[in-house]
Amino acid sequence: MVDVSKWPLFSLLSTEELATVRQACVFGNSANEAIYITHANEVFVFGLNCSSCLGTGDSLSTVVPKKLDFLRGKKVAGLSYGSGPHVLLATEDGQLFAWGHNGYSQLGNGTTTQGLSPLPVATNPQNKKVREVACGSHHSMALTLDGEVFAWGYNNCGQIGSGSTANQPHPRKVTGSLQGRTAVGITCGQTSSMALIDNGEVYGWGYNGNGQLGIGNNGNQLTPCRLTALQGLCMQQVVSGNSHCLALTDEGLLYSWGANTYGQLGTGNKSNHLSPVLIMADKERIVEVAACHSTHTSAAKTQSGQVYMWGQCRGQSIAMPHLTHFTTTDDVFACFATPSVMWRLMSMEHDGFTTVAEALRKEFDSPETADLKFSVDGKCIHVHKAVLKIRCEHFRSMFRSQWTEDQQDVIEIGQFSYPVYRSFLQFLYTDAVDLPPEDAIGLLDLATSYCENRLKRLCQQIIKRGINVENAFTLLSAAIRYDAEDLEVFCFRFCVNHLTRVTQTEAFWQVDGAMLKEFISKASRCGAFKN
Repeated sequence: MVDVSKWPLFSLLSTEELATVRQACVFGNSANEAIYITHANEVFVFGLNCSSCLGTGDSLSTVVPKKLDFLRGKKVAGLSYGSGPHVLLATEDGQLFAWGHNGYSQLGNGTTTQGLSPLPVATNPQNKKVREVACGSHHSMALTLDGEVFAWGYNNCGQIGSGSTANQPHPRKVTGSLQGRTAVGITCGQTSSMALIDNGEVYGWGYNGNGQLGIGNNGNQLTPCRLTALQGLCMQQVVSGNSHCLALTDEGLLYSWGANTYGQLGTGNKSNHLSPVLIMADKERIVEVAACHSTHTSAAKTQSGQVYMWGQCRGQSIAMPHLTHFTTTDDVFACFATPSVMWRLMSMEHDGFTTVAEALRKEFDSPETADLKFSVDGKCIHVHKAVLKIRCEHFRSMFRSQWTEDQQDVIEIGQFSYPVYRSFLQFLYTDAVDLPPEDAIGLLDLATSYCENRLKRLCQQIIKRGINVENAFTLLSAAIRYDAEDLEVFCFRFCVNHLTRVTQTEAFWQVDGAMLKEFISKASRCGAFKN
């Protein structure tokens, strides 16, 4: 759970105001500006207002949150900020807005006039919809819904990817090696740019004096260049620090490269690396990495929820990933980054009083208040009929009709295992699932049987995060069996990306012949067997 009050700026807000916050971002060269979005989709800003980066129509600072009316109820999908600072904001319907510092045309409006208020940015004549934004020090990038990358603003090192070093006053599509490829992620260092492609490849361009492009040399690149050192690996997340990068593979392996003055690469020393180097190999699977262009701080979260930090941490240089007591990577930036900005647009929950959700969570499997027991594998799970009826259509039918279970104090369950059924019942109380991927398959079966679509999606998420070479084909089989199309596509792609190793596993050769034939046929159509 993220606590936004860990950032000093938010101590200015009252308890009532904090309770309204749904999304927030702290930014600026001294972490002295903040923007937040309420549950009612209203946008508020407060802070120092350098370069009119608050978008209030003036350059006056304010400790009292001011409301911005430009969104008119639209939901925010993404937000990023530069060093000027300037701000980019994308809405869920694909609109793009910009304001703040504009000395290098980083607002994309063709001028160098400071943006006092949020104004729409057209990505191109076709006005394509934007799904993600990223800012460097004084340049901007946008990723469209169809996977195209646009860049504009300061271009002294080629960070726009146009093939020159001339500043770019309007959004320009980044082509070159990206032409014909579908990007799924973008990130910016101070004066460098990176793009993640749907096949797991990574491309970089711009300043490379510290090796932050990861291409094996320190020469600037004016157009996108593929990181060939990552050949054979499928990346699923890439983040940029001031002058270093972190990349996470679909198997949970973490690579770093670039500047290492503060130990931000996590290699145990302070030597720069011109090519990606594997770190934290002795730790459990990594599921999230964090960095931002304003800092030299790095963070990572493991599958079990452990959070590590390294790099510049409140003046100290930590050269090896250090295990913290934090529960999120966001906490690392609140407490140890310099400046203490947020590395992403953050969503949060709130403490302070016992909510209905918290009360329900505490009463799950409580013999003192329960009025019904399920017996699974000889073990009892204590629940409340009313909660089950409210939360699940299956139980609503069971307890309304003439089912024999409606008259029983103990209901026997034989179709599912104890861990699976307990996790299902706990989900009805908490909206959360805590199971390893292998057990999540059984829960996916249950969710399918009980028509619990949200639970199906959570199970698919768990399975995606836990996929590896050994279990990939088992998970693919399960996805097909339970008609989980999105999960099937994900598992199939993973199997193709790691085809040689997957075909050597026991699970691959235990599958029935019809499915094996279908997989081979489909993989062949995707070009998996080309030389």
